[in-house]
Amino acid sequence: MADFGGDTEAFRAEARAWLEANFPRSLKGKAGAAYIEDESPDDADIKAWTLAMGDKGWGVPTWPKAYGGGGLAPAEARVLQQEMRRIGAWNPIGGMGTMMFGPTLLEYGTEEQKKEHIPPIARQEVRWCQGFSEPGAGSDLASLQTKAEDKGDHFLVNGQKIWTSGAQWADKCFCLVRTDTTRKHEGISFVLIDMHDPGVEVRPIKLIAGASPFCETFFTDVNVPKKNLVGPLNGGWTIAKRLLQHERSGLGGGSEGGGGGGGLFGVGGSPAHLAKTYVGLDEKGRIADADLRARVIGHEMDARAFQLTAFRMMAEARSNQGPSAATSIMKNAGTKVGQDRAELIIELMGAHGLGWEGEGFTPEELAVVRGWLGGKALTIFGGSAEIQSNIISKRILGLPDPLGPSQH
Repeated sequence: MADFGGDTEAFRAEARAWLEANFPRSLKGKAGAAYIEDESPDDADIKAWTLAMGDKGWGVPTWPKAYGGGGLAPAEARVLQQEMRRIGAWNPIGGMGTMMFGPTLLEYGTEEQKKEHIPPIARQEVRWCQGFSEPGAGSDLASLQTKAEDKGDHFLVNGQKIWTSGAQWADKCFCLVRTDTTRKHEGISFVLIDMHDPGVEVRPIKLIAGASPFCETFFTDVNVPKKNLVGPLNGGWTIAKRLLQHERSGLGGGSEGGGGGGGLFGVGGSPAHLAKTYVGLDEKGRIADADLRARVIGHEMDARAFQLTAFRMMAEARSNQGPSAATSIMKNAGTKVGQDRAELIIELMGAHGLGWEGEGFTPEELAVVRGWLGGKALTIFGGSAEIQSNIISKRILGLPDPLGPSQH
């Protein structure tokens, strides 16, 4: 791409022309990539759009061009986002690779690891899952027991993970393992596991929303090459904390990949538009129910304020070498905005917002109900609201820890 020397309007013209030439009109306004990577889509236009964005590097616009990113300046990335919104385009490149693992590997990985793993993420060719939580290690993650024994040229991994998002579709897993049983936080390492290797077993967990994006994952004598150790041996806790900041940034709307914070706002379209459809208009063309109208306006203001704050945090994160503890604020705020939106849409749809199946409901209405139910998990995954509040209390407000010293 040409060097625009900070001339964002010149870049805007290039971005607009490229998007007009490459974005399939059949995809205008349709939902983009979900936070949790699903099965590969069969739609030919989605595949073509994903390929085009991957080749251009604009799925991860500010990542280095040397690793398949767009190499854009923050101002250019904002212009690209504006131009995509203008024509109803969305980023098809997302998921855990772009939101969490990629940014972390760019910071902690070796040059060989970056060259091997970052380009396929930027092109949406490899799907990643996260192997952190265990049945006995959720909020107290450092209690994890999945063990990696040093066998010379490889580690032998045995143990169980739970709530492994998208594991049934994933090609690889970034995983926390215990490499020293005599120490807690300082005995954890960060390794990369091939999900197709012998000894890896995945069992989906069915949720209230009817889908199974989360899984139990079992590792039985899985060989992990030493080259798949990220960072120093027993240095995984530091990397994990950084990755969780990236996750919260993504869940809070601050991720640049398509799998980012858009999941907070669910499905169903604009509450204002839906209210006009399901509730009707008064003689002035406004939502007929005055109380509902006021609440829809209030929600739209909150959502817009949140999005603008997320954009500012993205710019600050780039200039400050990554996200900060403030991602916990955004995670809690974004969760509330998303859940409030889902509740509002269910209310304004009336009886049409109560369907689970049947001919009396449109596919969009059924998707709204499932999105509303699935959104209940937002206050839990990525670190519960209580965990985020503790981080805000200690790291931002500087308040004492009532439970004593800890290493969250």
